[in-house]
Amino acid sequence: MGSETFDTHSSRYAVGLMSGTSVDGIDAAVVQITDCPDGKMSVKLIAFENTPFPAAVREDIFALFDPLKATVNKIGSMNVLLGELYAEASLSVITAAGLTNADIAVIGSHGQTIYHAPEASKLHGYEIHYTVQIGEGSVIAARTGIPCVSDFRPADMAVGGQGAPLVPFTEYLLYREAHRTLLLQNIGGIGNMTVIPAGCTQEQVYAFDTGPGNMIIDGVVERLYPGQQTMDTGGAIARKGRIHEGLLQLLTQEPYYTQPLPKSTGREQFGSAYIDWLLAYAKQQNMIAEDVVATVTMLTAWSIGDAYRRYVRVHDPADVLLVGGGGSYNPVMIEFLRQEMEPMGVQVMTQEEIGQSSDAKEAVAFALLADYTMKQQPNNLPNVTGAARPIIMGKISY
Repeated sequence: MGSETFDTHSSRYAVGLMSGTSVDGIDAAVVQITDCPDGKMSVKLIAFENTPFPAAVREDIFALFDPLKATVNKIGSMNVLLGELYAEASLSVITAAGLTNADIAVIGSHGQTIYHAPEASKLHGYEIHYTVQIGEGSVIAARTGIPCVSDFRPADMAVGGQGAPLVPFTEYLLYREAHRTLLLQNIGGIGNMTVIPAGCTQEQVYAFDTGPGNMIIDGVVERLYPGQQTMDTGGAIARKGRIHEGLLQLLTQEPYYTQPLPKSTGREQFGSAYIDWLLAYAKQQNMIAEDVVATVTMLTAWSIGDAYRRYVRVHDPADVLLVGGGGSYNPVMIEFLRQEMEPMGVQVMTQEEIGQSSDAKEAVAFALLADYTMKQQPNNLPNVTGAARPIIMGKISY
């Protein structure tokens, strides 16, 4: 479909789908996108739903994070199954919005990342860097009758980018201010920060992964409370614990934190093997479970503060850190973040405190990215991803 057949002159509805590194479920959002005369756009959230993955499906997805278990047949079948689940989530949220499929211009689906390798490696004389997201867009389009844009990251990587982070493009469109410098911090499985300097142009925005978000917290909770809990809901476990300075000091030595920008990370760095190593150390120190959870919660807050001090503060002293993602619902995390940021003059607020939705933010972003794909307009930020040039990301299925 060319841009001439995609109506950009009036309000239109789009669906955004997101399932992140925590693999807790599918976020689905319906948004109304309206082009404004000043060249900006208005994006209004109409409906949002989160559909948890069935336990058996979640287990099968986690198995694919291990390259030794991720056989071609398992990846292929899960790719189609996730397409079916994403399609069902789309149909459900469209109904919740009081709309019909015919009202929706496009579905944007991030897919489920099972492997992300942004650093180039040599293969038969070629420099290769790659990423793998599954959740077949053709299935989503076939079940809904709506064009689906999926597999966004490879286009950015093909022109030298890391394929991440992608959400800063939409954050610039929706959040920039003339007089305040904003930090937008997402705390999903991985933490990522977008820096939007006051009165900046698109080229002045920069962003990067700060390190683990909830990934290590979820990982240790799942191991320490087997069959009981998969996350520290509301920070209840961390609140009972004390920070173990020895473990925290050890964890802060991770080389990722000092890598130059642009940079991104994922489960390959902070996944199962990392949890094994961390818990082996905690066992040697005779640490109780609550102290482990409190310490790794502090690690995430520390990594955000460290990233601000290391990469941002000198050039772009910020006014506000706006926190979204699942971590924003952990009051202990927010307390630790305030301890880190407020002595540096940065106010910490959640998306909810400014009338937005932490849960829906990334799903909204992929609806907007898909809208740009359909308009045949670039939707990456080369300054953020390291790409050589602006590129139109996403593959369209009808």
